[in-house]
Amino acid sequence: MAARASGRLLREFIQRRVLSSPVLGRVRHCSSSAAPPPAPKIPHFSKKGRLLTGATLGLVIAGGAYVSTVDEATFCGWLFKATELVNPVFALLDPEVAHRLAVSAAAHGWVPREKRPDPTILGLDVFGKKFSNPLGLAAGFDKNAEAVEGLLGLGFGFVEVGSVTPVPQEGNPKPRIFRIPQEGAIINRCGFNSEGIVAVAKRLGAQHGKRKLEETSSTSTASNVDVKHGGKAGPGILGVNLGKNKTSEDAAADYVQGVHTLSQYADYLVINVSSPNTPGLRKLQGRKELKDLVKKVQAARDEMQWGEEGPPPLLVKIAPDLSKEDLEDIAAVALALALDGLIISNTTISRPEHVRKYPVAEETGGLSGKPLFTLSNSVLKEMYILTRGKIPLIGCGGISSGEEAYKKIRAGATLVQLYTGFAYGGPALIPRIKAELAECLERDGFKSVVEAVGADCRVTPSTSAK
Repeated sequence: MAARASGRLLREFIQRRVLSSPVLGRVRHCSSSAAPPPAPKIPHFSKKGRLLTGATLGLVIAGGAYVSTVDEATFCGWLFKATELVNPVFALLDPEVAHRLAVSAAAHGWVPREKRPDPTILGLDVFGKKFSNPLGLAAGFDKNAEAVEGLLGLGFGFVEVGSVTPVPQEGNPKPRIFRIPQEGAIINRCGFNSEGIVAVAKRLGAQHGKRKLEETSSTSTASNVDVKHGGKAGPGILGVNLGKNKTSEDAAADYVQGVHTLSQYADYLVINVSSPNTPGLRKLQGRKELKDLVKKVQAARDEMQWGEEGPPPLLVKIAPDLSKEDLEDIAAVALALALDGLIISNTTISRPEHVRKYPVAEETGGLSGKPLFTLSNSVLKEMYILTRGKIPLIGCGGISSGEEAYKKIRAGATLVQLYTGFAYGGPALIPRIKAELAECLERDGFKSVVEAVGADCRVTPSTSAK
């Protein structure tokens, strides 16, 4: 396949070079009834032009020869590594423009596709689903489910789309995304800009149909285990993050509408009550408010018709800016209502001391990236203890390395998510984090991700006796 791609590239190069010459350009556009043109003068290429053409052809031919001799895994690794060359270009663009280009690239398949199997030590079962690895892409990147297949193809164990609102809305005025590259951080106040559930349902419906067709055609050539691996969108798990419209007075009705329309396409659902950019949204994290909301959404999900696999798990995404009492209330609600999971955490409205020195820190919105890591990990560990490890937690906030993903897992996360790290590091970051995480697990003697979950929260006999 690689050799064919190189050959095609060579043919396209020669074709463009020949057809763009002044001679053939005139021949192509002259009428068949016109008088024959005078004998063409052979164009003169400068020495530099001839050298450049020769060098380019040499590189294409040499690249094709090299690609044809390497195995698919080596070539795949080279493609991911090559994406690092593009990152500096994206950094020069406006943050939202760069974001749109990245989503478009993934939607059109202009990103590398992971062909190498994940290390077996990273595989795990959560929510009754098989994850090939615990690394996921957080909501906010692919808000409108435009690039699910391309993003899963990058090697994420799962991808979460949204937040999706019932009615389309523009979100807050631009500019609304601000970089702090020195800190590996981003401040955003997008405000749930969304195309709405109808547009997202159409895309996910098409993706779901494609997946079903692939399953049907693969039954004659693949084992049942191979067919069941992954989720409704393909070889990976798909989460759908639900939000409310800014002007809506009935938040529960918005989330219920999202469940009724999108749950059939989701491997899990998320109630987002923690964005700092929608007025009043975080008030839904209060004990009474959250309990009433979750009960209504659970009822809406459970009243629908489901097959053998049952309804999708329901999770709640919480903020990192919560008091100990707030966390205790959320844990109590989660346990009492048998919530399927929690995502910890969303962006923070706080500004650590080392971030305040940058003028952009004055912008309102949620801070994400490396400065969020310590705060989100603290909340993660506290929630793991409060829920006694009975509820799967997804750790999100500040991950840009395998070591940081590992710390999230030790703090109580069964799965982890990144967004800002991916925005800065690009596709090459994904295989690197997975390889580093596998090394961390093996280094400390763990045979699986599950064994390491909550390792830093466990009380040893010697500690409890003191």
